[in-house]
Amino acid sequence: MEEALALAREAGSAGDVPIGAVVVVGGRIVGRGSNRTRRDCDPTAHAEMLALRAASAALGRPVLDDCTLCITLEPCAMCAGAIVLARVGRVVFGAWDDKAGMAGSLGDLLRHPGLNHRPEVAGGVRAADCGEVLRAFFAARRASVVDARISAS
Repeated sequence: MEEALALAREAGSAGDVPIGAVVVVGGRIVGRGSNRTRRDCDPTAHAEMLALRAASAALGRPVLDDCTLCITLEPCAMCAGAIVLARVGRVVFGAWDDKAGMAGSLGDLLRHPGLNHRPEVAGGVRAADCGEVLRAFFAARRASVVDARISAS
């Protein structure tokens, strides 16, 4: 999770929502991703999607059933769908996402009984640290918007 947090901070410094993800197999990181939706002008460039793509490329296979995906924020519907399709063995995430989380908050796509794959899920791991990265990012963003409005007045 420490590497995922570092990737989240990197995304935030670049102006993207600070979310980071890593894929681990056999104790080594085989895929990394930080949110790049703004930098790449790509709504699918979520940290999880990028980490899954990198892991599949590194391992030379689309099935990641022996892998753990660590994410700083509960995955959204798109990412949860990709996690299921990649057959990720285990998902560990930090902060819960009451607005879009699909691992127990808004819904639970990862453990939906109608799907043919359901990864093991552990949520709330280092939730305070992961949540603080997000809170600080959005507080700074709100402050800069207020400053811009004051300057324009």
